[in-house]
Amino acid sequence: MTAAGPTLARADVLVADGRISAVGVDLVAPPGVEVLDVSGHWITPGIIDPHSHLGVYALPATTSTSDGNEMTGPFKPEIRAEDSFWPQDPAIERALAGGVTTIHVLPGSANLVGGQGVTLRLVRALSAREMRMPDAPTTMKLACGENPRRLYGMAKGVEPQTRMAEVAMLRQKLENARAYKQEPGKPLDFATDALAKVLRGEILVQNHCYRADEMLVRLDLFGEFGTAPRAFHHAVEAYKIRDRLASAGVGAVVWADWGGMKMELVDAIPANAALLDQAGVRVALHSDSPYDIQRLNQEAAKALAAGKRAGVPVEREAALRWITANPAWILGIDARVGTLEPGKAADLVIWSGDPFSVYAHAEQVYIDGRREFDRAHPGPPRSDFELGLQSAP
Repeated sequence: MTAAGPTLARADVLVADGRISAVGVDLVAPPGVEVLDVSGHWITPGIIDPHSHLGVYALPATTSTSDGNEMTGPFKPEIRAEDSFWPQDPAIERALAGGVTTIHVLPGSANLVGGQGVTLRLVRALSAREMRMPDAPTTMKLACGENPRRLYGMAKGVEPQTRMAEVAMLRQKLENARAYKQEPGKPLDFATDALAKVLRGEILVQNHCYRADEMLVRLDLFGEFGTAPRAFHHAVEAYKIRDRLASAGVGAVVWADWGGMKMELVDAIPANAALLDQAGVRVALHSDSPYDIQRLNQEAAKALAAGKRAGVPVEREAALRWITANPAWILGIDARVGTLEPGKAADLVIWSGDPFSVYAHAEQVYIDGRREFDRAHPGPPRSDFELGLQSAP
């Protein structure tokens, strides 16, 4: 399953120097090339999670590993998830075992502007910098609605207390950024400079937003500044405005079936992803969880089945793109990963069976053509933290 066209039966993938050289039926391997026979198995691109908090809300979940929200003010565009990411998080190995090769790590949603996200490869490394996807754009996490007003106005008695204050405050910050110019001899204002990069399109906006009306308000607000979010995240009511999102070229990052956890999620429906896909929206599934990230292939299967039950004609290949090609576009890395095509990085998952089956599991996972996970020969834990626990008497 290439995520770029129809599913190919009894096909081959040729890899050289960490990249895909060819995909097709009955390819002839050049002399000296290692041949791996996986007859009866399925091959897909590596799964990409466009909304993760691995490493910043690491496991085990303790106060010590809670580094995702800087709740000292509603505007924190200068902070970076990369700087608090813990590469020893045991959840990383579980995600890799679920076929995930790339994650987009974001700050939490406490703030109107929560900080900068980073796209990481799930390779062995000692720091987030070593895991960064080469040339991946920086992103900016924004949030609208209940979270900022509850965590500031309702809890601390400061702005924003209402949704109208959220919009007014964000508009003013964006206007300040539009007018910002660093004066010679003066220190760089990192916060305002980051928002200025947002307006220039150098930093991609990933906007936490549940309700359809609030997404439309944000589209209008960013339109005042000649730009738009790259995607709305969670977006449980995106199906209500799918035509507007499609015409604006804005993506939607959604769950398969989460809903009802608070008032903003009351109108969530399981057919959300399928309806968005049918309308031409770049829709992606995400985990927002160290547990759901282990089975995003099953989440895609659930969303596909929900669409079919609702009468939406969605193909299996489209559902695969919800966890591969589409999140790659949302993160601005689609030229490098997301599909099995010549020239792309050799991020591959070999599944024991149909990846949309609950009985299938990832047997081998490759990143840049290097085997990063082998279920038959797992070896010691990747995390030194867990290695110490398991080796203790």
